[in-house]
Amino acid sequence: MITATVGFGMARELGLATALGDEAPSRLEFGALEPLVGMMQDTPVAKLLPLLLKQLRSGTELQQLVAAGALANARTFGGEDYVGFHTMMALAPAYHMARELPAAQQPLPVFKVLYRNTNRIQECGGKEHEVLRPVLAAEASPSTNRGEWLRDAVRGKDVVRAEAAFMAVAGTPEDALDALLYEVHDDTEVHRVVLPYRAWDLLGLIGRDHATTLLRQSVRYCVKAEKQWAGNGSRELLPRLMEEHKLLGANPGTRVAEDQWIEQLSMTFFKSTPEQAASAAAAALAEGMSPDAVGEAISLTANQLILRDHGRTPAMEVAGKPIGSTHGDSIGVHACDSAGAWRNLARVARPRNTFACLILGAYQVALDRTNRGGDFVNWEPLPLTRHVGEVKATDQGALLGDLNEAIRGNLQGRASGIVQRYGQLGHDPSAVFDLLRRYAISEDGALHGEKFFRTTSEEFAASRPAFKWRQLCALARVTASEYGRPAPGMAEAYELLKS
Repeated sequence: MITATVGFGMARELGLATALGDEAPSRLEFGALEPLVGMMQDTPVAKLLPLLLKQLRSGTELQQLVAAGALANARTFGGEDYVGFHTMMALAPAYHMARELPAAQQPLPVFKVLYRNTNRIQECGGKEHEVLRPVLAAEASPSTNRGEWLRDAVRGKDVVRAEAAFMAVAGTPEDALDALLYEVHDDTEVHRVVLPYRAWDLLGLIGRDHATTLLRQSVRYCVKAEKQWAGNGSRELLPRLMEEHKLLGANPGTRVAEDQWIEQLSMTFFKSTPEQAASAAAAALAEGMSPDAVGEAISLTANQLILRDHGRTPAMEVAGKPIGSTHGDSIGVHACDSAGAWRNLARVARPRNTFACLILGAYQVALDRTNRGGDFVNWEPLPLTRHVGEVKATDQGALLGDLNEAIRGNLQGRASGIVQRYGQLGHDPSAVFDLLRRYAISEDGALHGEKFFRTTSEEFAASRPAFKWRQLCALARVTASEYGRPAPGMAEAYELLKS
């Protein structure tokens, strides 16, 4: 009756009909992974960890547990629950961390996030509260630009229409991401950009066949955000800059930048208004500078926000995030995660979206400096001169011992000073990562510990020698801030893995 009333094309776009007149199934199913996915949703969290260990000992791979956790999360939350989508974003970082550990310890970071995942699923009603369901593709728009068509559907604030449009454009994972980025680019906000990047990162772990399930979460997130959108200027600025600098239809350049050029562009972003920073990025790209060079400058700018942050004010204090703390959703951690996501998406995107990601990355990092208060331009970055001067040890083992003590004392400045001196002395950075990873696993991290550890690891690997250790100084600072708040479930996980 509905199809007869609104017409077949509209009914199909609304997910009410298919070409054969069939109805879509009522629930997403995940084939061979379905029993594990169901286990993640149905198991009381108090029984979860022993069951996960039993799965591993019976031959299930850790990667399969991550895949099942991600799909259970997507089906339950669909990108609409704050704790839920933070947990999804932590899954790939946790698995990457696991791969860096000795075999006997590898389940630890994954167990931590899966515990959080199932706990939140249970809090929200388990399989009785599933957001993501099968969607039928809309009839494709005659428009040649499917990204703009999807973006217009999202702007219409109709989630049914938007999801149907997404399914129509998602021929391959690359097609899906390319179209999705048009709507992601409609605003600059940390979760809007990090969510699709972490979903994309998961594809390498759980398979390309699940691309639409994982990326569709961003469609729903953006529709929900659109209903509350107040605008910040980037939506109008991006197309203007793309046109002014003749970037539409252009290919990214390959000009290699000197260290000084990277530093100067970074400080331009740091001291500019968001509009000026975006213009500077567009100009550099139009001049043929490589996207990686512009991306590194954005990353260094975000890094300054962590190193200069005075921490939470009394007005911002909440449980688990005391005055002076810089972990969790702090200005700097959010800025670094956003910058890393923009930079990584630019690497895998098609040319138009490569340019757009970097222009908006510059815009956002400049906005981050100003939109939550603080005199970042005049504040001095950590470590201060005295923090480095107070480090007397030169032996690697002694320095690592001092760093461990500083973290346990919540001494953010001293921790960053020790790491800087450690780097100046030419010691092996992997030993510092090993120490900091231990706390990224054991401590709660206020939903950001795994992501930020992975962001730092990626940026350290991609940065030039002149800038690498700034990233590790920032991670040491955040680690010292978050220490003393053990993650739920981890005491049990450590005990189980001893057996």
